[in-house]
Amino acid sequence: MADLSEQAALVALEERLTSMYSDISRDRISLAVQAAHHHFEDSRIRDFVPLFVERRAREQLAAADQMVSAGA
Repeated sequence: MADLSEQAALVALEERLTSMYSDISRDRISLAVQAAHHHFEDSRIRDFVPLFVERRAREQLAAADQMVSAGA
């Protein structure tokens, strides 16, 4: 279970990603962050989880953004 500082970091991450990927819905961004966070759910050392979640979510959203751009 994530502590409050980890949760705060994830909320801030969602805000940053929403600003970066304005063509992607906020719900889609939230799902990407949640899915990335779920991947690290069983990690015993939590210090770097927000960083790993950010990297994983950005990769997923960048791929989605490219698909949206290609379709436009």
